[in-house]
Order: sequence, then structure tokens, then C-alpha cells
Amino acid sequence: MRHVIALDVGGTGMKAALVAADGTLLHEDRRPTGREHGPDAVVTAILDFAADLRAHGARAYGEGAAAAGVAVPGIVDDVNGIAAYSSNLGWKDVPLRALLSERLDGVPVALGHDVRSGGLAEGRIGAGRGTDRFLFLALGTGIAGAIGIDGRIEAGAHGFAGELGHCVVRPGGPECTCGQYGCMEILASAGAVSRAWAAASGDPEADAADCARAVEAGDPRATEVWRDAVDALAAGLVTGLTLIDPRVIIIGGGLAEAGDTLFGPLRAAVEERTTFQKLPLIVPAALGDTAGCLGAGLLAWDLLSVEVTA
Repeated sequence: MRHVIALDVGGTGMKAALVAADGTLLHEDRRPTGREHGPDAVVTAILDFAADLRAHGARAYGEGAAAAGVAVPGIVDDVNGIAAYSSNLGWKDVPLRALLSERLDGVPVALGHDVRSGGLAEGRIGAGRGTDRFLFLALGTGIAGAIGIDGRIEAGAHGFAGELGHCVVRPGGPECTCGQYGCMEILASAGAVSRAWAAASGDPEADAADCARAVEAGDPRATEVWRDAVDALAAGLVTGLTLIDPRVIIIGGGLAEAGDTLFGPLRAAVEERTTFQKLPLIVPAALGDTAGCLGAGLLAWDLLSVEVTA
């Protein structure tokens, strides 16, 4: 059975699958990245994992993978196949596409950014399926995004398109890790809510999920923290929808797990801020933590589609 390898490399772990042409996950596996052993060890772990997946496919389905897709964090030069930089993994300018293709006996390899790959999957087969224009945001430790146009993800001229988390929504606000002040990420990410609620509650171990539960219980301190984050998030989303005019905004990541506690006030806050803009649907992501891996598989199948067309 024809299939591809899909790999999603995170800060501490890797998710992988063998994916059939119809999107069926034929085989799934997970491994640690081994980042505690240094950046070279992470690359070795990726190559070994991919080789083992290819061997499994050959045994189980009678042939090795026809292509591979790998999604990685940080700054990614997907055109040249280079993992340019990742603070989490400690690497710089790693020619990952070439290394993987060599290890996999020359099969074509696609390299993508983890969030853009997740956005690709959500747009094609997840919450945005059938949508021609969408904006995907992952609300985790930070905020990253992806712009979907006609079934593909717009990376931008330099690979930075969709980084809505670094739009300034409160000039003069707290300093962001990017060096600006008042970015949406520093105010409205799950990490930001965790920090604010830990300070407000006096519990240094408290996190965004705890804050959401406190909001649901009617705690006024939590309600204030939550309202502040939702307001900053809505401001950033209105900037995004003004620029992109999406039909759907898809929200994923840890903060989205709050469900209606997030989406109810967020939809209302966005609607209140819009004037001439068309209000898009604002929906939760559908694929969970498998989105990056599924997106990597789609990138691999896209390579094969291009080869057939050519």
C-alpha cells in the first residue's frame, strides 16, 4: 500500500505516522527528541525515527514510504529545506531535508513549520475543511499562526507570515520576548494567562486551565484576568481579519481547551470591535495534537502530487 512518512518534531517529543493517500493513519508512534543530549543528538533521533518508520512500512505494507514530511519548530526555510533556528532544540541552519532524503534512500522530503503544518491540516481536513480563506492560531506558551489560502499555507516572502502573536495590541504594554511592548502573545497566550492568574491567585503553580475553572466558578479575580486576555486576543484577531478577510478563524492550543469559557466572550468581543469588516466564524480546532503530524503527511503527499503533475 502506498504511503508516506509524517513526523512532527516538538520541543521534547516527536509524533509520527505512516499516512495513506486518503489520510488514513496506518501506523502511529511517539519518541522523545533527546534534546538533553544536544542538537546533534536531536537530528540523529529524527533520522533514526524516520528510518525505522520506513522499515516498518516496508514490512507491513510491502513497500517503503514514497515520500516524507517533517514539521519542526522555530524558524524554517521550507523552500531550501533548512531548519534555520530553534531555541528549544538548540540547532541552527540544519539541512534537514537533505539529511532525511539521504537517510531514506533518496525519497522526496518536505520540511515545514510546525504551526503552519498544523494549520494546513486544520484547513484541509479539520475545522476549516472546504474553506478558501482561514486564519489558524495556536494559543500555547506563545501564540503562533498560519494563513490559509485555497488549500495551502501562505509562508510570506521570508517565512514569517501568520505571526499574529507579535502584533502590538497594547502599545506601551509589557515587554514581549520579541523585544516589542504589548504584543498579543505576552497578553493573551496560555502562558500569559498562567502568569497573570498565578500572580492574582497567589499560587505560583496555578495555570491557565486553573484560571478557566475559576472563571466558571465565578471567581472575580479570575474573571478579570480572563477578560483582560480575551480583550487582547480580540484586538489581535480584528487586526488579522482586517488584513486577511478570512471566512473562518480556527483557534487551537491549550487555551482553546477552555471551550465556551473562551469562545463565548471571544466571539462577542470580536463582534463588538468590528465595523466594516465581515465577521468570520470563530471555531475551535478539530485535530488536537495530531494536527502537526497530519500536516506533515499532507506536505509529503503534495510533493508526490507535484511530481505527477510535472
